[in-house]
Amino acid sequence: MNKKINFNFETPDENLGYLLWQTTMLWQRQMNRALDKVNLTHTQFVILIALAWLSRSSENVTQKEIADHSKTDRMMVSKILRTLEKNELVERKEHKTDTRAKSVFLTEKGVKTLQKAIEIKTNANELFFKKIYDKYQFSIELRKIIE
Repeated sequence: MNKKINFNFETPDENLGYLLWQTTMLWQRQMNRALDKVNLTHTQFVILIALAWLSRSSENVTQKEIADHSKTDRMMVSKILRTLEKNELVERKEHKTDTRAKSVFLTEKGVKTLQKAIEIKTNANELFFKKIYDKYQFSIELRKIIE
């Protein structure tokens, strides 16, 4: 028995969620491909860049702060940090004031790798978003969704 389903649109391209999903998947694939040059995944890059950003104003960045800043699951951040630590890009030490937490730091190798990755990512983003006419307005709309 084949029941009719009411999709509320004529084609999938009329559905914003579907378009956002497709765009996100395409963007992540292209970012991963670009970041292969420095042996990072896009998710690893996001964790490293969050750590670097937070380190500008704090000497004791925690895993929780990285997860909150990047809007990423804490367990996934923990797993990624283990990989980044194994690859000598980050180091974890006892937190100065919170005995339950660890502070996360970029290593010298991590700083160098991240700097190269930022250049690669900037170029990849420019290439990916080149068809967007008003990038400023587009970023406003994206921030509305995030908020």
